[in-house]
Amino acid sequence: MTATLPSLAPPATQRDDLGEFGYEQQLHRKLGSFASFAAGFSFISVLTTVFQLAGLGFSFGGPAFIWAWPLVLGGQLLVALCFAELAARFPISGAIYQWTTRMSNSTYGWFAGWIMIVGQTVVMTAAAIALQVVLPSVWSGFQVIGDDPDITSTSGAQNAMLLAGGLIVATTVINIIGVRLMAVVNNVGVTCEIVGALVIIGLLLTHTNRGTEVVFDLGSVSSSGYFGAFLCASFTAAYVMIGFDSAGELSEETRDARRVAPRTMLRALLAAGLLGGALLMALLLAAPSLTDGRFASEGPAYVISALFTGLTGHVLLLMVAIAICVATLAVQTSGSRMLFSMARDGKMPLAKTLAHVPSSTGTPVYAATAIGLGAIGVLALNLGPHSAFINLESTCIALVYLAYLMLTTAMLVQRLRGNPLLAAHVVDEQGAAVFSLGRWGLPVNVAAVLYGLAMLVNLAWPRQEIYDPEGGSWYMQYFAILFTLGTAAVGVLLYWASQRRPEPVAEPVLAG
Repeated sequence: MTATLPSLAPPATQRDDLGEFGYEQQLHRKLGSFASFAAGFSFISVLTTVFQLAGLGFSFGGPAFIWAWPLVLGGQLLVALCFAELAARFPISGAIYQWTTRMSNSTYGWFAGWIMIVGQTVVMTAAAIALQVVLPSVWSGFQVIGDDPDITSTSGAQNAMLLAGGLIVATTVINIIGVRLMAVVNNVGVTCEIVGALVIIGLLLTHTNRGTEVVFDLGSVSSSGYFGAFLCASFTAAYVMIGFDSAGELSEETRDARRVAPRTMLRALLAAGLLGGALLMALLLAAPSLTDGRFASEGPAYVISALFTGLTGHVLLLMVAIAICVATLAVQTSGSRMLFSMARDGKMPLAKTLAHVPSSTGTPVYAATAIGLGAIGVLALNLGPHSAFINLESTCIALVYLAYLMLTTAMLVQRLRGNPLLAAHVVDEQGAAVFSLGRWGLPVNVAAVLYGLAMLVNLAWPRQEIYDPEGGSWYMQYFAILFTLGTAAVGVLLYWASQRRPEPVAEPVLAG
């Protein structure tokens, strides 16, 4: 492929012009800096993911599992720094797909985009399911089906589907109406989440039951040693710190995207990392007990319910519910832009339909609907064995990490080939030099690839304790690998179908 550089200065007539990449402006460019930050922060959604998976990490690693948090944050910052360079040079919707395509070729980029779409769809479902962990504790009326709110029970699983299905329908409607409404809802939700997290941390620190030395407590170490348990415990941090690239997904809807998107991407990850680490520490210090098994089985909801009864406890849990809602909205928004971007290039069946953007809304309505329907389809797995949905939740993390690794690897290859694109003096919408790693680009990129590969192996490794804790189902133990292979196989069929009768809506200008 012949490498071509983007223009070194934005067009004089319109600073955010997409013409240099071969596209017309269809999406409404209405988002500011805070909305861009909120997109990445709400995808990460500290309250949602910590309340979902802190118990899992604790069950494997004991209180010392918290040390996985700074390690994963450091690794993800390496990846985010690489992404920030690309966000400044290619401010286009469908970030992972677009960036990987320009760093490699259209086929490799397509599969990175497809894997990311599947991962985002499952992440969206997993986030929506978390409502069951919170709402019945606020008011018994939210338990519409049966009387057992435990998500592992039959009635709990069915009620979780009902609550999650309603939330997904609501987020789909918001996405269809327009990006301005989405941004307003997201901004308010993120503000509530940040304030809520700070309030929860503050209140927990006034109810501490132990000192900070608890972070050196390894819990019940198995005969196989602590290292393997710690790797399992790292799933919590790995799940939380994904989705910061959503700021890049909304580049075509962000004003001054070359300048704003790289900064907000990094800020969202740093803010979520610091806030989440503080929340985990506060929970460990304030939990009534760390030995009765309740923190492992019930997670942070147990701590909040035990320490704060009545109105205070309900308000805190409602803040978590708000975070869950905006996280689901953010994930769907990100996934719909990815699908839209691929369809716009004629790389999906029904491309013209999926790429359609009504001028009245400025949003890809059919792409958003498709992601919503896909997430509702995934919900059906909650009717089967509980382990199946837990496995899918774990596997979606591996899929996202795989897509990230595909991009950082392609980027590293370009660096080693001496592609001048990443060293070019590109300016932003204000005429200032865009974000660049400079001479640190190669070592940071190498470290990001090594970290991504190590985490992918860790996440996909067929551990019985993660994927088949009850034993007896070999296919459940290999669920992550089998599901990834199945995703690739379906991708091959879709790619073949889109190439057989291509419906190009726009032809991108590639570089790589």
